[in-house]
Amino acid sequence: MASNPSVSATAGPAFDPVTLAVAGVQGLSPYQPGKPVATLERELGITQAVKLASNENPLGPSPLAVEAGRAALADAHVYPDGNGFELKARLAERHGVTPEQITLGNGSNEVLELVARTWLAPGRAAVFSAHAFAVYPLVTQAVDAEARVAAALPADHPEQPFGHDLDAMQARVDGDVRVVFVANPNNPTGTWLDAAALEAFVAAMPVTTVVVIDEAYFEYVEEAEYPDTTQWLDRYPNLIVTRTFSKIQGLAGLRLGYAVSSPAIADLLNRVRQPFNVNAIAQAAGLAALDDHEHVEKSVAINREGVRQVSAALRELGLRVIPSVGNFVTFDTGRDPGPVYDAMLRDGVITRPVENYGLPGHLRVTVSTRADNDRFLAALKKALA
Repeated sequence: MASNPSVSATAGPAFDPVTLAVAGVQGLSPYQPGKPVATLERELGITQAVKLASNENPLGPSPLAVEAGRAALADAHVYPDGNGFELKARLAERHGVTPEQITLGNGSNEVLELVARTWLAPGRAAVFSAHAFAVYPLVTQAVDAEARVAAALPADHPEQPFGHDLDAMQARVDGDVRVVFVANPNNPTGTWLDAAALEAFVAAMPVTTVVVIDEAYFEYVEEAEYPDTTQWLDRYPNLIVTRTFSKIQGLAGLRLGYAVSSPAIADLLNRVRQPFNVNAIAQAAGLAALDDHEHVEKSVAINREGVRQVSAALRELGLRVIPSVGNFVTFDTGRDPGPVYDAMLRDGVITRPVENYGLPGHLRVTVSTRADNDRFLAALKKALA
């Protein structure tokens, strides 16, 4: 097709999509997931690599979920239930709430974004701790709200090094703060908050502030004083609790999470939630996974043993370990972690650098089977040497 001679390629300024984007997005750096096994094997020409970077369940998905998901594929030509009626009813029964208090998400990650889109905007602020989950600052910046990062507990804290300092977080809250994000336990530190301290914090929040307690690793925690904050909803109408099927149920690839809240909060979240955000396979698999108590029990048991194995071995190497109640352990390599990380990659072991979380020198490793844990420890010893 002939060009139009009346239109000059040099006339006027060049198209710049960055300057046209909203302010928060212009400076946003996307979330970087753990390196996939296929990518590493393709890059280095190796096989049998093991991924210990994304806190996935080493036992795989719930067998009951796999069976249900396969059966649901037969109706893949039909749109999923946009309201997730059956799954919401089962979740409501589990938590002792009504279905109107459940919001389904494409992973709990999407629920966090829905919170930001609902309550944050320019001139409003969110509070969260240093070293907290990376999605909190991402969703805050994306809507051009202010991120107020509270200092964490010190590295030499006797119980919760780098953990949430609730007093410091409360000090950052004023009339402009619409959302407070609390990860319990926190990723990537594995630190946690007990029931008394956390409820006192929630009770102290103003009625103009929504409190989000992110419990993605809830099922792994076995400490007696660890709370189930879904039981607090009657007392605190500004509370939102998020959970996921990605970890204990092993359904990370299906992207399924949810929030439990007051009906009024859930109504608002569902106004901005996209239709059919949770596919039919995920809904069927999630519903079945809720009945797979054996898979959950096995996952908790192997994780308990693995955390002890990995933590003890790291300490024997003279490395500082952050005590974790999740399905991962973060440790200080005592040096630039880049060469250590790269050396382990060449041995086919993928871990996760966490310098972007304000933890220089640290790596995070997912706790896996004893064989995978042994392989990681052997690769680490070789890399450190």
